[in-house]
Amino acid sequence: MPGNTFGTLLTLTTFGESHGPAIGGVVDGCPPGIALSEADIQPYLDKRRPGQSKYTTQRQEADRVRILSGVFEGVTTGTPIGLLIENTDQRSKDYGDIKDTFRPGHADFTYFTKYGLRDYRGGGRASARETAVRVAGGAVARKILEKLVGKRLKIQGAMVQMGLHAIDRRRWKWKTIDANPFFCPDAIAAEDWARELDTVRKSGSSIGGVVEVIASGVPAGLGEPVFDRMDADVAKALMSIPAVKGVEIGAGFAAAQLCGEDNADEIRIGTRGKPEFLSNNAGGTLGGITTGQDLVARIAVKPTSSILTPRRSITTTGQETDVSTKGRHDPCVAIRAVPVAEAMLALTLADHLLRFRAQCG
Repeated sequence: MPGNTFGTLLTLTTFGESHGPAIGGVVDGCPPGIALSEADIQPYLDKRRPGQSKYTTQRQEADRVRILSGVFEGVTTGTPIGLLIENTDQRSKDYGDIKDTFRPGHADFTYFTKYGLRDYRGGGRASARETAVRVAGGAVARKILEKLVGKRLKIQGAMVQMGLHAIDRRRWKWKTIDANPFFCPDAIAAEDWARELDTVRKSGSSIGGVVEVIASGVPAGLGEPVFDRMDADVAKALMSIPAVKGVEIGAGFAAAQLCGEDNADEIRIGTRGKPEFLSNNAGGTLGGITTGQDLVARIAVKPTSSILTPRRSITTTGQETDVSTKGRHDPCVAIRAVPVAEAMLALTLADHLLRFRAQCG
């Protein structure tokens, strides 16, 4: 069980390393007859693509996706969809000096301990480069959701905190996220972050952040009541993203500070004669099953471990040493985690929608 596949009925298997010739994936379980082309996938990859501003890694990758299989005459065939993204701007020489050194905060030590060897070039399989394939797979999942549910189901993400500085939710505007390099819904906060990240970037350090992802228009009834709860599967999907160290659903940890009266999401009959929740502390699920409200999750993303400041470590032969990481790295990796979080939520929802149809019709 090597753990390279995500999902139950709709699965995504990824392959490739940061500095290999290509990365790619196979989406299996997609229903036939869904319109799909590379043009449907590319816009989401462009959102995640590196080198678009001074606040992300300057590695220049076009991230052009190729569909190798599973699509014929513009529609899915029901067979595995092969996706390929070539790596074109690797600089493996940047890592030659540390090939025998474990970088603190990275997976170097654990990979070496598990396998007895490791691909030191940019982190190999542990690199966030792998997440480009998740974004491509998430684009396929979005097409499935659109076909089965319609365009009313929308998945959107935003960065809501950088370091100690959170947005003012009273200023939240979705259109603002396209007007700044941080996917930030608060224009004033984005200006503050730019100044702060400039300082962090020039010092060769890094900073963490919080990303919020919201799915609106989600049908009620998705998810299972015990082990395959919707919130549990969303948490696993988001926690699998590199550098993510925490996941919240709905009110999350803040719910521990509430009393039962405040935390309970009361229900009334709305103007259209349907149930209407008066709050959403549960984040769109009850008992592991979606309520029809917005599904809301947040992830805490740690600071990028690749920094210029020397940190204490050891070598593969057990010698103590200091190590600093050269190369091109994100001073705040949380920025590019936004489209990845959207993709993982899309994959989870599409998988559960297909499971619901299989069981409940």
